[in-house]
Amino acid sequence: MLYWLLYEQLYPLFSPFRLFQYLTFRTAFAAITALLMSIVLGPWVIRKLKQFSFGQHIREDGPKSHLKKAGTPTMGGLLILASSIVPTLLWANLRDAFVWIALFSIVGFGFIGFWDDYTKIAKKRNLGLTSRQKLYMQIAVAMAIGLILLAMHARAGYDTKLNVPFFKTYKPDLLLNSLLQNPWTYFFGFLPFFLFMVIVVVGSSNAVNLTDGLDGLAIGLMIISSGAMTVLCYVNSHREFATYLDIARVPNAGELTILCAAMMGASLGFLCFNAHPAEMFMGDVGALALGGCLGTIAVLIKQEFLLVFIGGVYVVELLSVVLQVGSFKLRGKRIFKMAPLHHHFEALGWSETKVVIRFWVAGLVMALFALTTLKLR
Repeated sequence: MLYWLLYEQLYPLFSPFRLFQYLTFRTAFAAITALLMSIVLGPWVIRKLKQFSFGQHIREDGPKSHLKKAGTPTMGGLLILASSIVPTLLWANLRDAFVWIALFSIVGFGFIGFWDDYTKIAKKRNLGLTSRQKLYMQIAVAMAIGLILLAMHARAGYDTKLNVPFFKTYKPDLLLNSLLQNPWTYFFGFLPFFLFMVIVVVGSSNAVNLTDGLDGLAIGLMIISSGAMTVLCYVNSHREFATYLDIARVPNAGELTILCAAMMGASLGFLCFNAHPAEMFMGDVGALALGGCLGTIAVLIKQEFLLVFIGGVYVVELLSVVLQVGSFKLRGKRIFKMAPLHHHFEALGWSETKVVIRFWVAGLVMALFALTTLKLR
C-alpha cells in the first residue's frame, strides 16, 4: 500500500520517496513495524484474552509440571498474524501474486487453528477438532494453493521443477508431462505435484504445531526460520545472487522477503510475552498458520528441500511423534519417554528453559547450514 502510494504515486512530486522502491528498505521497515505492533498490542491482547476467558487447557497425559500453566491466555497467535499481515499489506508491492498466495496460506491455516482453539475453549478441555478434521481442512488449503500455482504455471508464472541441494543440473519436474498427453493417465500426471504440496505445506504446519509445547520454544525457532527464509527469498529474487549461486531465479520471490521479515518481527515481539514464564500462548491459530505459511513460501521460492534444514528442529519434533505412535501401534513399546521430543528431555530431568535454549541453538546451527548449501553445489 505504501509502495503504491508513496513510490508509484508521489515519488514524481517528492524525490526522497524513491527509497520505497528498494526492497531492502521496505523489508527492514516491515520487520520494525511488525515488532512494534506486536510489543505495543501485546498487553491489550492479553487483557482481552483474559476478559473472554480464553485460557489454555493442559493435556492430561503431559508433564505434571505443566499443570500450573492451566488458564494462561491462549490464541495469542492472533497477535502474530495481525502483526505479520498488516506490515506486509503496508510495505509490499500488492501487485505480486506470490504475496497474496502466502497471505491466503497464513489466513487459511490460521482459520483452522482458530476453529480448533475455540472448540477447545468451548469444550473446556484440551481436545478441539479431531485429527482427521484438521488434516482434511489442511489438505484442502494446500490443494487450493496447488491449483493456483498450476494456473500460474500454465501462464509461465511458476516453475514446477525442484531445486535439489548440492546438485546443479538435477531438477526433476513434479508434473509428469508424458502422462499429461494421454487422457487415460492425465490425472496421474498431476499427482506427484499435489502429493508434494501436501507433504511440504501440511507437514510444515503440523511440525510447528507439535513443537509448540514449551514457553518460547516454537516462536523462538520461528524467528530463526523466518529470518533464514528472508535471506532465501531475497537471494532467489536477486539476478546477480541467483546467477552467482547458480540457483533458479524467482523474480516474484522478492516481495515475499517482506512477509518473512514481518513474520520474524512479529515473532520476536511475541516472544516478549511467550518467554518463560509465558504470559500467553500462541495456540493452534498461530502455530498452524506460521508453519503453513513457511511451507508455502518454501514452495513458492523452490526451496522445499532446504526447508527441512531451516526448520530442522520442527522436523525432528514431528518425526519423534510419528516414530512414537508407529512404534507403540506396531510393537506396543515406546521409543521416547514422552513425545514430542521436547517432553522426552523434560522427562529426563532437563528444565524447561534448558530444553528451549538448546533447541534454539540446534535450530540456529541447522538454519546456518541450510544457507551454506547455497554455495555447496
